[in-house]
Amino acid sequence: MNAATAARPGRLVIQDVHKAFAGTNGVLPVLWEITLDVRAGEFLSIVGGSGCGKSTLLRAIAGLETVDSGRVFLDGVPITRPGIDRGLVFQEHRLMPWLTVAQNVSFGRKERVGRGPDEEVSRYIALVGLQGFERSYPHQLSGGMAQRAAIARALINRPRVLLLDEPFGALDAFTRIQLQEEVLRIWRAEGTTVVLVTHDIEEAVFLSDRVAIMSNRPGTLRKIVAVDLPRPRDRTTDGFSRLRALVHREFFAVRKTTEDFQI
Repeated sequence: MNAATAARPGRLVIQDVHKAFAGTNGVLPVLWEITLDVRAGEFLSIVGGSGCGKSTLLRAIAGLETVDSGRVFLDGVPITRPGIDRGLVFQEHRLMPWLTVAQNVSFGRKERVGRGPDEEVSRYIALVGLQGFERSYPHQLSGGMAQRAAIARALINRPRVLLLDEPFGALDAFTRIQLQEEVLRIWRAEGTTVVLVTHDIEEAVFLSDRVAIMSNRPGTLRKIVAVDLPRPRDRTTDGFSRLRALVHREFFAVRKTTEDFQI
């Protein structure tokens, strides 16, 4: 890790967060009594079924969504709006089609240095393995390459927390596995805290230090499983299969016990 450029990892504290949305059939509770402490430098995954509120929780951490009650803190400071101390990557890359890879990566940075690629932009393009594609446009990239560019754009300001909202969901199985390996390499290189939202249990076990399991809507945190496997991890080992089966059992046990949950 380069000490001059490494991110200072941030600690997230989520305290008793509630969130509901108004709909045509009345108020729809989405998050209910969410309390979670994410350690500085940790890789945490949040798993849950569709509509359980996991992406809403990630958006609240990003400052893109206000909560109805409770607080979200980054290093003791309440989160009330978006900031460069948090980088966010969505399932769709959301690159601007009229900009090159280098221009997309440099677009969101706090300080601009001219119009062309500079040393810092080049460093992050190299970090995600896109050397030689600096002048390419999004339509000239594969889905995996576009997501790499989106990750570089999220990292350019050296955020204390990297938020990943199902970033591999639209990719084929081979590219998905390849990018999982890349994200781990980047996490080790940058030292930032990572929070990943996913519905893929194997992905969560492969990547994470801990896996937080959410119930059906309204989403509550029902179980946190520590992944006590050494890195690098091998998906074919008995230990990996054991942890994957444990998270699978806990996930479906949580879903069963919350089917009739009422507020």
